[in-house]
Amino acid sequence: MSAHTDIVRDGFIARLPKRWQPFFLLARLDRPIGAWLLFLPGLWSILLARPRLGRMLWLIILFAIGSVLMRAAGCIVNDMWDRDLDRRVARTAGRPLAAGVLGMRQAAVFLLALLALSLVILLQLPTLAQILGVASLALVATYPLAKRVTWWPQIMLGVTFGWGAPLGYAAAAGRLDAAAAALYLAAILWILGYDTIYAHQDREDDALIGVKSTARLFGRHTRRFLAVCYALALLALLAAGRFAGLGGGFFAALAVPAVLLTWQVIALDIDDPALCLRLFKANREAGLAIALAIALGGWLA
Repeated sequence: MSAHTDIVRDGFIARLPKRWQPFFLLARLDRPIGAWLLFLPGLWSILLARPRLGRMLWLIILFAIGSVLMRAAGCIVNDMWDRDLDRRVARTAGRPLAAGVLGMRQAAVFLLALLALSLVILLQLPTLAQILGVASLALVATYPLAKRVTWWPQIMLGVTFGWGAPLGYAAAAGRLDAAAAALYLAAILWILGYDTIYAHQDREDDALIGVKSTARLFGRHTRRFLAVCYALALLALLAAGRFAGLGGGFFAALAVPAVLLTWQVIALDIDDPALCLRLFKANREAGLAIALAIALGGWLA
């Protein structure tokens, strides 16, 4: 497996002042796919809850901004925990903390600034959503430990990255119910699948340094595991739509993300890290297709 990195140093990053560039790289602002994938379960839940249009648009804006901020904060926490491991993995050795471009104090100050801005967003939400938002900090702080103690750190990522599903539903509906629970389960299973694809980029380096993952656990059986994850995620989405009383448009439109996810299973080559990255990124389109299906189901209910 050839060494590669997903760090993007050209584009808008290269046009920033030199001293700003490491902070933008630390926050992964060169790679917005992570913010998209954090945002999408929240978008699904807001659409599923069907608040008034003005309220819906306001919540979508808040969650979009909050996803960028919290994804950046999560990346900083991850890199603070993993800086020694990152130096030993080809794909991550160039990260600012691992490479020594930034120090821990600088990262901590930047993290506190992002959390302060996130708090401003959180205070715009109802009380139940605020409680869930605060609870998510424990997940963000402890997720990086999972790969050290379990073969299933991708489940921990699913619980963390999928938290937008109950959070968004609570913000839009003011409650949690069976529809929210089914949507959260769908998000966890979806994330379990796509992060297993992502983890195959580092499979060989992870084996050398003892980092665990579902990519290493399932290895050559990953395609079957991925098919199970995505199939169960789609079933959970069907259940969420039924519990929420969505119209027939949702069930018909769900065929589009089903095709997109099936394509990922068929196209997967675990020995091609660049392809794994492309398939991982393709989940933005799959997630947007799910959002569109939920929106159609709500409008046509």
